[in-house]
Amino acid sequence: MKDLESWLKERRITEVECLVSDITGIARGKITPVSKFVAEKGMRLPESVLLQSVTGDYVEDDIYYSLLDPADIDMVCKPDATAAYPVPWALEPTAQVIHDCFDKMGNPIELSARNQLKKVLALYAEKGWKPVVAPEMEFYLTKRCEDPDLPLQPPIGRSGRQETGRQSFSIDAANEFDPLFEDMYDWCEAQGLDIDTLIHEEGTAQMEINFRHGDPLMLADQVFLFKRTMREAALKHDVAATFMAKPVTNEPGSAMHIHQSVLDARTGKSIFSNDDGTMSQLFLHHIGGLQKFIPESLPLMAPNVNSFRRFLPDTSAPVNVEWGEENRTCGLRVPDSNPQNRRVENRLPGADANAYLAIAASLLCGYLGMVQKVNPSAPVQGRAFERRNLRLPFTLEMALERMEHCDELTRYMGSKFVTGFVAVKRVENENFKRVISSWEREFLLLSV
Repeated sequence: MKDLESWLKERRITEVECLVSDITGIARGKITPVSKFVAEKGMRLPESVLLQSVTGDYVEDDIYYSLLDPADIDMVCKPDATAAYPVPWALEPTAQVIHDCFDKMGNPIELSARNQLKKVLALYAEKGWKPVVAPEMEFYLTKRCEDPDLPLQPPIGRSGRQETGRQSFSIDAANEFDPLFEDMYDWCEAQGLDIDTLIHEEGTAQMEINFRHGDPLMLADQVFLFKRTMREAALKHDVAATFMAKPVTNEPGSAMHIHQSVLDARTGKSIFSNDDGTMSQLFLHHIGGLQKFIPESLPLMAPNVNSFRRFLPDTSAPVNVEWGEENRTCGLRVPDSNPQNRRVENRLPGADANAYLAIAASLLCGYLGMVQKVNPSAPVQGRAFERRNLRLPFTLEMALERMEHCDELTRYMGSKFVTGFVAVKRVENENFKRVISSWEREFLLLSV
């Protein structure tokens, strides 16, 4: 805490945003004067915030009280000194500090998304392995829209015109929003977020930011904060940034591709390559684990009703867990690289996923493949879109059912977490089904 206290003092911080991520990925916590933050060395929050849905509702009482103390007690949230960042858009010197969640006995809270990722990383550490990830975040810029019943529209750029059509990798189309991205880059630099390239993606006003490869926990923290940063930069320029998986009809969805590799923690050498540079058995087992367990853990990568709109036929998202070298039609792509940088790109997670849970799930699937020696299918040559084997659940309901019956997820992530996560997502799904869509009004109102 002393190092963190010095960090706050050096930057003349007057206010601290104390943050935890809930299951959805929403930042919850308290804003406190720096003097109180230093004196209390953390905060207390009701443990129930970790079972809150995106609509603010809670799970059913029987599940709620089976997972939480009936007295609705507080959990102890302790600041992680390595996860302290300035808030560059704040009007006064402000810091945001990510906290870890513990019970009163000092045990990590199982319902915490960040704790789940730390648990998976501990599994790798026990084997002497060091996983490395590099997330790619896709998102849309849109006009600000106060009426959720209205379709989203592309924003107006510097030229005074709305973007139309597909502008993949267009420099000029990305430069339409230069003032916004200048602020975004400045704010990310001020926070030390390891962002790399910016590209214009396939959709209208759809962008992608790539992160440099590094430690999974650090990068999950940074994705968590980047979403806040991007939204703030967009609002400053009177547009909106959305990380919904499929925000615009007839446009491509937004993904969070996760590149992942594993090093020998002692030597720093990739365990995915043999001495002669060929693919190792561990690499093939890692892919086999992703193929076997992604269909069981898909809600951690596609957590919302909207997530599954990315997986509709004739979309750019791969609806499979096939693998292939340099093959973007596969859910699991092996990019061309040298042996030390050999990795697999998991293309299935949506941009709407909680980064802690998506990275934890993706690494856990690969870990299980390595320890269980799961062999992958043959790599795909050519298009994988039409292949019918290794298919994924097509709805959130189907995916949640598979997840809650997966023994490996319950064993490694804990029954409390699996039960709580599934319950939260079912509450959200029930709320969704109560809303009548514009499609129903358009085609059924006067026709049936």
